[in-house]
Amino acid sequence: MVTATGRRTAEGAELVQQLRAFGSEAEFIPVDVRKEDDVRAMVDKTVARFGRLDVAVNNAGTEGATGPLTEQTPEGYAATFDTNVLGVLLSMKHELRAMQAQGFGSIVNISSTMGSRGAPNASLYTASKHAVEGLTKSGALEAAAFGVRVNAIAPGPFETGMLNRFTGSADRKAGLVAGIPLKRAGRPEELADAILYVASDKASFITGQIISVNGGKTAS
Repeated sequence: MVTATGRRTAEGAELVQQLRAFGSEAEFIPVDVRKEDDVRAMVDKTVARFGRLDVAVNNAGTEGATGPLTEQTPEGYAATFDTNVLGVLLSMKHELRAMQAQGFGSIVNISSTMGSRGAPNASLYTASKHAVEGLTKSGALEAAAFGVRVNAIAPGPFETGMLNRFTGSADRKAGLVAGIPLKRAGRPEELADAILYVASDKASFITGQIISVNGGKTAS
Protein backbone atom coordinates (compact mmCIF):
# COMPACT_ATOMS: atom_id res chain seq x y z
CA MET A 1 0.00 0.00 0.00
CA VAL A 2 1.68 3.16 -1.22
CA THR A 3 0.81 6.84 -1.26
CA ALA A 4 2.79 8.81 -3.82
CA THR A 5 2.85 12.56 -3.37
CA GLY A 6 4.24 15.62 -5.10
CA ARG A 7 3.48 18.62 -7.27
CA ARG A 8 3.73 16.85 -10.65
CA THR A 9 0.25 15.43 -11.10
CA ALA A 10 0.84 13.70 -14.44
CA GLU A 11 4.00 11.95 -13.25
CA GLY A 12 2.28 10.98 -10.01
CA ALA A 13 -0.66 9.42 -11.84
CA GLU A 14 1.73 7.49 -14.07
CA LEU A 15 3.63 6.17 -11.06
CA VAL A 16 0.42 5.02 -9.41
CA GLN A 17 -0.52 3.10 -12.56
CA GLN A 18 2.86 1.39 -12.54
CA LEU A 19 2.50 0.45 -8.88
CA ARG A 20 -0.98 -0.92 -9.44
CA ALA A 21 0.33 -2.98 -12.35
CA PHE A 22 2.65 -4.67 -9.84
CA GLY A 23 -0.33 -5.47 -7.65
CA SER A 24 0.10 -2.71 -5.09
CA GLU A 25 -2.70 -0.61 -3.69
CA ALA A 26 -1.61 2.93 -4.54
CA GLU A 27 -2.94 6.47 -4.49
CA PHE A 28 -1.55 9.81 -5.60
CA ILE A 29 -2.09 12.91 -3.47
CA PRO A 30 -1.01 16.30 -4.85
CA VAL A 31 1.16 17.99 -2.21
CA ASP A 32 3.38 21.03 -1.94
CA VAL A 33 5.56 20.25 1.07
CA ARG A 34 6.11 23.97 1.68
CA LYS A 35 2.44 24.29 2.69
CA GLU A 36 1.40 22.85 6.04
CA ASP A 37 -2.24 22.36 5.07
CA ASP A 38 -1.11 20.18 2.14
CA VAL A 39 1.17 18.11 4.35
CA ARG A 40 -1.42 17.68 7.08
CA ALA A 41 -3.99 16.53 4.50
CA MET A 42 -1.47 14.14 2.93
CA VAL A 43 -0.93 12.32 6.20
CA ASP A 44 -4.59 12.33 7.22
CA LYS A 45 -5.73 11.03 3.83
CA THR A 46 -3.12 8.28 3.88
CA VAL A 47 -4.16 7.09 7.32
CA ALA A 48 -7.84 7.29 6.38
CA ARG A 49 -7.23 5.30 3.19
CA PHE A 50 -4.89 2.61 4.51
CA GLY A 51 -5.52 2.63 8.25
CA ARG A 52 -1.97 3.43 9.32
CA LEU A 53 1.34 4.98 8.28
CA ASP A 54 4.16 2.44 8.46
CA VAL A 55 6.92 4.23 6.54
CA ALA A 56 7.43 7.78 5.29
CA VAL A 57 10.20 8.80 2.88
CA ASN A 58 10.80 12.54 2.66
CA ASN A 59 12.43 12.99 -0.73
CA ALA A 60 11.31 16.39 -2.04
CA GLY A 61 14.31 18.57 -2.73
CA THR A 62 15.94 21.17 -4.94
CA GLU A 63 19.59 21.92 -5.69
CA GLY A 64 18.89 25.63 -5.39
CA ALA A 65 20.93 28.41 -6.92
CA THR A 66 24.59 27.56 -7.44
CA GLY A 67 27.46 30.06 -7.49
CA PRO A 68 29.66 31.90 -5.01
CA LEU A 69 28.27 32.59 -1.57
CA THR A 70 28.76 36.32 -2.17
CA GLU A 71 26.16 36.13 -4.94
CA GLN A 72 23.44 34.37 -2.96
CA THR A 73 20.21 36.20 -2.15
CA PRO A 74 17.41 36.02 0.43
CA GLU A 75 15.12 34.87 -2.38
CA GLY A 76 17.47 32.03 -3.28
CA TYR A 77 17.76 31.08 0.37
CA ALA A 78 13.98 30.92 0.76
CA ALA A 79 13.52 28.92 -2.44
CA THR A 80 16.04 26.31 -1.27
CA PHE A 81 15.20 26.14 2.43
CA ASP A 82 11.42 26.19 1.99
CA THR A 83 11.58 22.90 0.11
CA ASN A 84 14.64 21.19 1.57
CA VAL A 85 14.22 22.15 5.23
CA LEU A 86 10.70 23.45 5.89
CA GLY A 87 9.31 20.63 3.74
CA VAL A 88 11.10 18.02 5.84
CA LEU A 89 10.12 19.73 9.09
CA LEU A 90 6.42 19.87 8.19
CA SER A 91 6.44 16.32 6.85
CA MET A 92 8.08 14.95 9.99
CA LYS A 93 5.74 16.95 12.20
CA HIS A 94 2.63 15.33 10.78
CA GLU A 95 4.14 11.90 10.11
CA LEU A 96 5.26 11.71 13.73
CA ARG A 97 1.82 12.85 14.86
CA ALA A 98 0.28 9.83 13.13
CA MET A 99 3.03 7.40 14.12
CA GLN A 100 2.99 8.46 17.77
CA ALA A 101 -0.71 7.69 17.94
CA GLN A 102 -0.20 4.21 16.53
CA GLY A 103 3.02 3.48 18.45
CA PHE A 104 5.22 2.48 15.54
CA GLY A 105 6.67 3.69 12.24
CA SER A 106 9.83 4.54 10.36
CA ILE A 107 10.81 7.82 8.72
CA VAL A 108 13.61 8.14 6.16
CA ASN A 109 14.78 11.59 5.14
CA ILE A 110 16.94 12.15 2.09
CA SER A 111 20.06 14.15 2.81
CA SER A 112 23.22 14.28 0.68
CA THR A 113 26.96 13.80 0.80
CA MET A 114 26.92 17.57 1.30
CA GLY A 115 24.97 17.18 4.52
CA SER A 116 28.21 16.60 6.43
CA ARG A 117 30.84 18.51 4.46
CA GLY A 118 31.29 21.76 2.56
CA ALA A 119 31.05 22.39 -1.17
CA PRO A 120 32.18 25.46 -3.09
CA ASN A 121 29.46 27.19 -5.09
CA ALA A 122 26.72 25.17 -3.40
CA SER A 123 26.40 26.95 -0.06
CA LEU A 124 22.61 27.02 0.14
CA TYR A 125 22.15 23.39 -0.86
CA THR A 126 24.91 22.31 1.52
CA ALA A 127 23.49 24.29 4.42
CA SER A 128 19.99 22.93 3.79
CA LYS A 129 21.21 19.33 3.91
CA HIS A 130 23.13 19.98 7.12
CA ALA A 131 19.79 21.12 8.50
CA VAL A 132 18.05 17.95 7.31
CA GLU A 133 20.58 15.86 9.21
CA GLY A 134 20.03 17.93 12.35
CA LEU A 135 16.27 17.50 12.07
CA THR A 136 16.75 13.76 11.58
CA LYS A 137 18.86 13.32 14.72
CA SER A 138 16.66 15.53 16.87
CA GLY A 139 13.49 13.86 15.61
CA ALA A 140 14.95 10.42 16.30
CA LEU A 141 15.65 11.29 19.92
CA GLU A 142 12.09 12.51 20.41
CA ALA A 143 10.44 9.67 18.49
CA ALA A 144 12.30 6.85 20.24
CA ALA A 145 10.05 7.35 23.26
CA PHE A 146 7.06 6.12 21.29
CA GLY A 147 8.68 3.40 19.19
CA VAL A 148 9.33 5.31 15.97
CA ARG A 149 12.67 5.33 14.15
CA VAL A 150 14.00 8.32 12.16
CA ASN A 151 17.03 8.05 9.89
CA ALA A 152 18.45 9.70 6.81
CA ILE A 153 20.07 8.40 3.65
CA ALA A 154 22.90 10.59 2.32
CA PRO A 155 23.42 9.80 -1.37
CA GLY A 156 26.42 10.85 -3.39
CA PRO A 157 26.19 11.43 -7.16
CA PHE A 158 23.34 9.42 -8.68
CA GLU A 159 22.09 9.30 -12.25
CA THR A 160 19.31 11.83 -11.85
CA GLY A 161 18.13 15.03 -13.45
CA MET A 162 19.40 16.94 -10.42
CA LEU A 163 22.96 15.68 -11.02
CA ASN A 164 22.78 16.78 -14.65
CA ARG A 165 21.52 20.21 -13.68
CA PHE A 166 24.07 20.60 -10.92
CA THR A 167 27.08 19.69 -13.06
CA GLY A 168 25.80 21.57 -16.10
CA SER A 169 27.87 19.74 -18.70
CA ALA A 170 29.07 16.25 -19.63
CA ASP A 171 32.68 17.20 -18.87
CA ARG A 172 31.91 18.49 -15.39
CA LYS A 173 29.78 15.43 -14.68
CA ALA A 174 32.60 13.13 -15.81
CA GLY A 175 35.02 15.00 -13.56
CA LEU A 176 32.73 14.58 -10.59
CA VAL A 177 32.25 10.87 -11.25
CA ALA A 178 36.01 10.39 -11.64
CA GLY A 179 36.37 11.34 -7.97
CA ILE A 180 34.18 8.44 -6.82
CA PRO A 181 36.23 5.37 -5.80
CA LEU A 182 33.81 3.05 -7.64
CA LYS A 183 34.25 5.25 -10.76
CA ARG A 184 30.56 5.61 -11.55
CA ALA A 185 27.45 7.38 -10.43
CA GLY A 186 24.89 5.45 -8.47
CA ARG A 187 21.78 3.94 -10.02
CA PRO A 188 18.38 5.02 -8.63
CA GLU A 189 17.49 1.44 -7.75
CA GLU A 190 20.59 1.25 -5.53
CA LEU A 191 19.33 4.21 -3.55
CA ALA A 192 15.88 2.63 -3.35
CA ASP A 193 17.39 -0.57 -1.92
CA ALA A 194 19.14 1.40 0.82
CA ILE A 195 15.93 3.23 1.69
CA LEU A 196 13.98 -0.02 1.85
CA TYR A 197 16.53 -1.56 4.20
CA VAL A 198 16.67 1.40 6.58
CA ALA A 199 12.88 1.71 6.60
CA SER A 200 12.32 -1.99 7.25
CA ASP A 201 12.28 -4.07 10.41
CA LYS A 202 15.67 -5.47 9.36
CA ALA A 203 17.05 -2.15 10.62
CA SER A 204 14.98 -2.20 13.81
CA PHE A 205 17.88 -1.08 16.05
CA ILE A 206 18.98 1.76 13.79
CA THR A 207 17.72 5.25 14.53
CA GLY A 208 19.16 8.75 14.45
CA GLN A 209 21.72 7.69 11.85
CA ILE A 210 22.89 9.16 8.55
CA ILE A 211 23.58 6.31 6.13
CA SER A 212 25.98 7.24 3.32
CA VAL A 213 25.37 5.67 -0.10
CA ASN A 214 28.03 7.22 -2.28
CA GLY A 215 30.37 4.69 -3.86
CA GLY A 216 33.08 5.45 -1.33
CA LYS A 217 33.15 9.19 -1.95
CA THR A 218 33.43 10.07 1.75
CA ALA A 219 35.75 7.19 2.70
CA SER A 220 38.77 9.50 2.85
